[in-house]
Amino acid sequence: MFKFDMHIEQNYASFFDPESGNAVFVDSFDNEVFDVRMGTLSYSAHVATVHALSNEELNRKLSEVAAQHYDHNGTTTPGFGS
Repeated sequence: MFKFDMHIEQNYASFFDPESGNAVFVDSFDNEVFDVRMGTLSYSAHVATVHALSNEELNRKLSEVAAQHYDHNGTTTPGFGS
């Protein structure tokens, strides 16, 4: 699965799992509100917007979003990517 290590000072980060082909893309304009897209390198969809004020909070919330949208086999839930 994914190991999130994003810092709130970053405006953009991507995380890729080569085994499953799944990807998570995160971006922010203000370093407090982060849009999360999930899918594959060729197709992704917006799945959540998270608010975070620390690196730990951001990475915890990203892990929670990923867990909600990917099943235990590493594939996306219906409607997202693979």
